[in-house]
Amino acid sequence: MAALKHIVFTVTNDLTFDRRMQRICNTLVANNYTVTIVGRKLKNSLPLETKSYKEIRLNCFFNKGKLFYLEYNIRLLWFLLFYEADIYTAIDVDTIIPVYGASFIKSKKRVFDAHEYFEEVPEVVNRKITKAIWSIVAKKFIPLYDVCYTVGESLGKEFEKLYLKKFGVIKNVPDLIAAENNTKGKYLLYQGALNEGRGIEPLIKAMHHLKIPLKIAGEGDLSTYLRALVKKEQLENKIEFLGFVKPNDLPALTSNAFIGLNLLENKGKSYYYSLANKFFDYIQAEVPVITMNFPEYENILQQYEVGVLLHELTHEAIVNAVQTFQHNETFYTNCRNACRMAKQEYNWQNESKKLLEIYAAL
Repeated sequence: MAALKHIVFTVTNDLTFDRRMQRICNTLVANNYTVTIVGRKLKNSLPLETKSYKEIRLNCFFNKGKLFYLEYNIRLLWFLLFYEADIYTAIDVDTIIPVYGASFIKSKKRVFDAHEYFEEVPEVVNRKITKAIWSIVAKKFIPLYDVCYTVGESLGKEFEKLYLKKFGVIKNVPDLIAAENNTKGKYLLYQGALNEGRGIEPLIKAMHHLKIPLKIAGEGDLSTYLRALVKKEQLENKIEFLGFVKPNDLPALTSNAFIGLNLLENKGKSYYYSLANKFFDYIQAEVPVITMNFPEYENILQQYEVGVLLHELTHEAIVNAVQTFQHNETFYTNCRNACRMAKQEYNWQNESKKLLEIYAAL
C-alpha cells in the first residue's frame, strides 16, 4: 500500500526526549504516512537512534535568546523551502513563521500543534517586549493555518477565543500499559524539566520533614542551582538527581515510585491551563499523584480520585500531602484503584484516533 502523505514536523528541541512527538510520529508512520521531524543539534545532544521516521537536526551558532530564535527560524525556513512534503506542521509558536512561509510558497497544507501557551510560559510572561513580539506572531499566523490542535480543553477554549480559530485536542498521554510492579513505596518521583516555576525548591525543602527519598529525573535551566541547593541543605542522602532519562527507561522508574509529583507555580496561563504528560505517566503506572488544583487536574480528580490536589505550593503543603498517603493506607489503595480506571480512558490508544482523524481530513 502506498504512503498516504509526507508530513514534516518542526520543533526547537534536539528530538531525543520529546515523547509526545515520538508518539505522534510513530502513530502516523504505523498508519502509512511518511514522517520527518526537524529539530536542532546541541553540544550535548545524544546521537540519533534509528526510528520508523526520519529525524533531522539543524546546526545553530546561537543556542538561546533572541539571536537563537532568529537564526533558527531563518535556517528552518531555508531548509523547508527545499524539503518536499505534503503537510507542514509547526509545533508551538516558535516555529510557526517558517512553516507558514514554506507551505504558502509551495501551496501545501499547514497544521499548528500547540504544546503550550507559548506567550504565557514563565520564561516569557514577565518580559514585556518578548511577550508582545510572540503575541503578535501568534495572532498574525495561527488564523492562517488549515488545522490547529493543542493538549487540553482549557487551552483549546482559550486559543479559540484569542485567535477565532477552532482547536482540536490531542492529550499528551502515554500508551496503555500493565503496571510493572504491584508493590509501591520506594521513593517519591519528580520527572520533567528543572525550570522556573516547577515547584522544585519547596519540594527540596519538604524533604527535611520526610523520611522517604526523592528521585528527580530531568534537567533544565535550574539544574546547577538545584544541585547546589540540595548540597547547601545537606540533603544529598535523601535526594538523587538522575539527569535525563530516556523515554524507554521511564516506565520502570515510574512504576516503583510511591507518589508522582506534578508541581507548578501559577506563573502564567500556560502552566495554569496545563495538562502535563508526567501526570498521565503516573496514572498509567498506577502511582498516586500530588498535583496542583489547576482546572484540568481538578476536572480529572473529580471523576477519578487518583491523588491529592495542592492549593498552595509550599513545603508544608507538600509534606502534608505526602503524609496523607503515608498515614492512610486505605486512601492510598483507593487512589491506585482510581488510577487503574483512569488509565483506561487517558491513554494514547484512544488519543491517537483523534490524531489520525485530523490528518485524514487534510
